[in-house]
Amino acid sequence: MRPTLTLRIFLSWLAWQSRRRGVTPRMIALDEIPPIPAAPPAAPILKQIRRVTGRPSFPVALSSLRIRRWREIRVPGADGFRTARLYRPRGKVRGVVLFLHGGGFVHCDLVSHHGICCRLAAASGAMVVSLDYRLAPEHRFPAGLEDAKAALDWIFRTVDEDVPVAVAGDSAGGNMSAALTQWVREKGLRPLSAQLLYYPALSGPFVPPSRQAYAEGYMLSAELLYWYCGQTLRSPEQLFDPAFSPLLAEDFQDLPPAMIVTAGFDPLRGEGELYARCLDEAGVPVRLKNFPRMIHGFLNGYALFRDGRQALREGGMFLREVFAQKNGGAC
Repeated sequence: MRPTLTLRIFLSWLAWQSRRRGVTPRMIALDEIPPIPAAPPAAPILKQIRRVTGRPSFPVALSSLRIRRWREIRVPGADGFRTARLYRPRGKVRGVVLFLHGGGFVHCDLVSHHGICCRLAAASGAMVVSLDYRLAPEHRFPAGLEDAKAALDWIFRTVDEDVPVAVAGDSAGGNMSAALTQWVREKGLRPLSAQLLYYPALSGPFVPPSRQAYAEGYMLSAELLYWYCGQTLRSPEQLFDPAFSPLLAEDFQDLPPAMIVTAGFDPLRGEGELYARCLDEAGVPVRLKNFPRMIHGFLNGYALFRDGRQALREGGMFLREVFAQKNGGAC
């Protein structure tokens, strides 16, 4: 699939911006991609990865003090019911947010992002539904996305029409959130009120300057990105599917207002910036916020990084403002 006209124009702009770093944005060729699908890691190794990354950012009991209450529920997935956590803020509920956690589609879970969801619910005044979608490599693309579609459809059917609904996520969750907005538009479903994307993975085969400039040494490396792709995808051709690479969509019109948060030393920063530019040129209200001192995944370090707390606060306020404009009622 060829890039859209907007994407080709902005590639030229990115090339000019990147000359001082000596890197040039480009589209990778299939023969450059490591094997997809890749062999999954041994079961004990995968279990250890998930055990380490599944730890909470902050003690669950203390994180929960910011909200009225939380509880686990069961919601429809694409292949049976899935566990989710429902976070209810104090005071009036201004909307509903489907939150999708990051982790390269392979790891992290409801526990790892518990504190993030508590803070997001408190800042936005929204009911946050955090979904335990299926993970790769046991369930490859598009399994997790299909679970997210089913959960979002359940939310649409459950809450009143006048209650605003938004999607939010970090990294891989940001990827799926962006894909959901395009799916909702294509299916003619109830319009989403907002999308909140934290350092999202969006470009698939497109290599922006940031992915080259910060290819190693900043936690998330280019090598690790391709490892995630190998664990997640069934074939290299799926890299070019807009459902996996939302930047390859044919157009960006009629998508919900967006806030995109990026990190300065993140190989994914460029695709977040490009997505914001594409939305803006399509007439979609967009707010781009970069935290120049941060690396990928900094939300999970919010207990240590002030920027992590600020990013959650500003994202929550963005949702609160959009919900107020939509005149949503309480749930």
